[in-house]
Amino acid sequence: MPPDLVDSLPAPNERRLAVRLTPDALRQVRGGHPWVYDASITSVTAGGQAGDLAVVFDDNRRFAAIGLYDPNSPIRLKILHVGKPVTIDTDWWRARIATALARRDPLRDSGHTTGYRCIHGENDGFGGLVLDRYADSYVLKLYSEAWFPHLGTLVPLFAEMLKPRALVLRLSRRVAGEGTPIAEGTALVGAVPTQRVRFIEHGLQFEADIAEGQKTGHFLDQRDNRALIGTMATGAHVLDVFSSSGGFTVHAAAGGAASVHSIDMSPASIQLARHHMSLNSDRAPVKACRHETTIGDAFDVMDDLVRRRQRFGIVIIDPPSFAQRQSSVAGGLQAYRRLTALGLSLVQSGGILLQASCSSRITADRFFDAIAQVATSRGDDLQEISQTGHALDHPIGFAEGAYLKAMIARVNPG
Repeated sequence: MPPDLVDSLPAPNERRLAVRLTPDALRQVRGGHPWVYDASITSVTAGGQAGDLAVVFDDNRRFAAIGLYDPNSPIRLKILHVGKPVTIDTDWWRARIATALARRDPLRDSGHTTGYRCIHGENDGFGGLVLDRYADSYVLKLYSEAWFPHLGTLVPLFAEMLKPRALVLRLSRRVAGEGTPIAEGTALVGAVPTQRVRFIEHGLQFEADIAEGQKTGHFLDQRDNRALIGTMATGAHVLDVFSSSGGFTVHAAAGGAASVHSIDMSPASIQLARHHMSLNSDRAPVKACRHETTIGDAFDVMDDLVRRRQRFGIVIIDPPSFAQRQSSVAGGLQAYRRLTALGLSLVQSGGILLQASCSSRITADRFFDAIAQVATSRGDDLQEISQTGHALDHPIGFAEGAYLKAMIARVNPG
């Protein structure tokens, strides 16, 4: 890590904060929940700064847990360790990183995927921190300023253990802004790539803009669902709604789809989807696949396709989150129901519908029930092929961590 960047970071505080919680919050922490909200803290040492290590004590003054303190977040404490006292030092961080990386050994050793998540936030014991790999370049994304004082320890460990050509810092909207000690898009190791970084997903070629692209440059979490669709696509006419940069599109084409129609409201995403198709055009099925694109609102475009009586062998609906706040859950479910109705209207008899949700506040049960209710009201028969969740590199460590769900079903219209 360059010395000037180290000098710009806040220094870790040697003092440990003492924290006491409500009985219910203490019970949840001991049960493995990684978050403590501000309202659950009954007392805390005065003057705590973002990134201070805070020790949770029970009513008998016994050690219960230790976490990172974030005074500017509703999630005031991000738990690092529960149980017996430990020393949070370089060796402790190294062991925690090694545990996370070992979970991904099957991906690393496969040879056919070089784009995946190395650290999945709270689910790997790093609340508010994500580390993604794209070939020999990596992206570190922070969702909490509590991590800034610890970058001087963590970045050298990432450099030692991963040997990255580049490690680029990305910041969430809440963390980025005036007063941030290190700017969004800064290279913590190496130099920021001047071009998109090429990587492999199940043997197919993709590129990620790791300095300015959405999330960390690519939506890695749907990787296995994309490959699954590829196995079903032979000879099919495919509709890829909310196609983003074309992950499902390319996998369907590589799987032998006769055509793929990609829909997204972002011109840049559609352009990248076309580029990803061209990257893989050395494969005969991709070259033979007819690729059509439409830039526009997904609901409007699907409505128009229904009016034109278009039908597809596979319809893929993978929208952004519709419920980023609890107050949005009802509206989010209604949006999913509308998408289900449109999707069912566009699937040919015996065709396949894949519908996904990345809204963590809408549980899998409520999401799948909403799809089933729409199908029942229409008289359509859904023969479920599978319900899928998180891939190996996106493990689930607590209930709220389970955000991704998808249903794949064969549709027989009523």
